[in-house]
Amino acid sequence: MGVSYKVLLVDDHTLVREGIRAIIERSGDFRVVAEASTAAEAVEACTKMSPELVISNIELPDRSGIDLTRELLRENKSALVIMLSRSDDEDTVIDALRSGARGFVLKNASSADLMEALNTVARGGSYFSSEASERLMARIRRGDFGSRQTRPVWQKLTPRELEVLRLVSAGKSSKQIADMLHLGVETVRSYRKSMMKKIGVSNVASLVQFAISQGLTRWTQRGPGSYT
Repeated sequence: MGVSYKVLLVDDHTLVREGIRAIIERSGDFRVVAEASTAAEAVEACTKMSPELVISNIELPDRSGIDLTRELLRENKSALVIMLSRSDDEDTVIDALRSGARGFVLKNASSADLMEALNTVARGGSYFSSEASERLMARIRRGDFGSRQTRPVWQKLTPRELEVLRLVSAGKSSKQIADMLHLGVETVRSYRKSMMKKIGVSNVASLVQFAISQGLTRWTQRGPGSYT
């Protein structure tokens, strides 16, 4: 492309960021000017570095990548955001589209897919992984693309938040949860705060009560979101 685009990487896993950095900087067309592990850090980095491209995980400790995208685009309408996700369900893809993201790449994608997404979005296009595109097309064919039904509140929680919620409901402390999930204590506390905000409760007791009322307190291979 002849131009070196400035990129911000947003993911709470250092190894993931290091891997993505290595992939994209080999091309010479992109350079990582900042990294962030939370949405708050990403907002600060964008203000300081003004990256043209943002690659963000959809699951962050303090907020979702979708919420982050909305905020970044309010501050800088020219920013180009590519979402990384473990999930390609229709609602997640549509939420990403509606937030203003220009790309959606699954975390199990190849390095070639990621580079195709970067090059396409940098040129002003949009890129969605084949799985995500197929799900969108299926929804359009069903005729309900614009008639999304309201999801249960618990479906606003990310898979990791549901995992933390189950352990909180089991009476585990933040330190115990951090040890069990190989996370930092502050990261666990951030997940807890994020859940309370999404659910609309102000304390852990209410959070546990919500989990019990929704049947989210134990793991199963069946049931809503794999939790029941």
